[in-house]
Amino acid sequence: MAFSLDEPHELERLLSAVDPQVAAILDRARAGQDISADEATLLFRTRGLDFSAVVLVADALRRGTVGDVVTYVVNRNINFTNVCIKHCGFCAFSRDFRTEEGYFLPMEEVVRRAIEAWEYGATEVCIQAGLPPHMEGDLYLRLCRTIKTTLPDMHIHGFSPEEVLYGAIRSRWTIADYLKALQEAGVGSLPGTSAEILDDGLRQLIAPGRISTAQWIDVITTAHRLGLPTTATMMYGHIETDEHKARHLSLLRELQKQTGGFTEFVPLSFVPAEAPMYRKSLVNGLRPGPSGMEIMKVHAVSRIMLNNHIPNLQVSWVKDGLPMSQLCLTAGVNDLGGTLINESISTAAGAPHGQLMRPRELHALIRDAGRIPAERTTTYKIRRRYDDAEVPASPLDLVPEESEAVFGSYDRLVKQDSFRYHKPQVVSTGRP
Repeated sequence: MAFSLDEPHELERLLSAVDPQVAAILDRARAGQDISADEATLLFRTRGLDFSAVVLVADALRRGTVGDVVTYVVNRNINFTNVCIKHCGFCAFSRDFRTEEGYFLPMEEVVRRAIEAWEYGATEVCIQAGLPPHMEGDLYLRLCRTIKTTLPDMHIHGFSPEEVLYGAIRSRWTIADYLKALQEAGVGSLPGTSAEILDDGLRQLIAPGRISTAQWIDVITTAHRLGLPTTATMMYGHIETDEHKARHLSLLRELQKQTGGFTEFVPLSFVPAEAPMYRKSLVNGLRPGPSGMEIMKVHAVSRIMLNNHIPNLQVSWVKDGLPMSQLCLTAGVNDLGGTLINESISTAAGAPHGQLMRPRELHALIRDAGRIPAERTTTYKIRRRYDDAEVPASPLDLVPEESEAVFGSYDRLVKQDSFRYHKPQVVSTGRP
């Protein structure tokens, strides 16, 4: 039975049967109060009926805050290179520039992919990639200017804090000046990836040399101050503890209180299959990704922890699969992300859930959960809400099951000689 804030007597009856400490925390959350990191840690450790209560309260809070609509965006990922100077233990996407599978898409191919996405109904291109050695400082700016010149109405959701930091270093600009340049070049929002867990001790274990917590915060808060919204993420299911997750959520909440710039929060399951640190046993105590219960708890506790400040909670269907994502719709989630044409990073890590989700497939999943589908913009403005049993009229729905024939795939891309990466002969570190 589903409970909601419209059925308080049913929820009260359930809470009377759970651990008193858990019930007290959930009562405070239902009363609109923020819970502490220590209280969130306790919720992460619930089992049985206590766990069920956490999930039901998260769902009730979701219903009271954002209603029964479940949103998605029609978008395409353009990962223009997999060559990277970093060697993150969880990343199976990147290639060292010496390997035979390094690729780099030329400008005309990036633009071709953006145009194709627009023709299939996409309103967003998500641009993220590896950090190629000797990168020209103005590369990201040129990419954005060219896309916006060709497609002025396409939203560019581009460049993680790690990429922003790298672009600023290569350009010899401050973070603020580089972000201003990206904004002027057409970037509309930033993905809040490269966060993993915002704890430097843990980061040094899974990704030594990765952007630090302080640097990540600097990029994100500077972007918000300039009017550039961002997402917020957390990668879990590796070596982090419940305390790590709770402190990460608490930190994001404090940042949101200061800036108000996060559009959504996205928990990201660690995908171990092809991750170097898992395949080579490089990190002691490494888990093979989260369990189903952990996925549910992370989404539920995230809703409870962030509900007053970040209303949109997204589940990653490409990480967790459609059945698990649908279950998370009952644990506080109100967004299914995007259609993700050409999703490569999770696919390269071994996620078996495909590189494209058609709108009609998302609609069927949402309706089966008893919710209402709606297409949104990147910044959560509703483009069209589909009440009753209305079928979306999307060109993407006509793409055949074997979508690789239309859009290509990561496996094909890394084997194409036409896009093979060649080390630059001239190093450019000039200002854009």
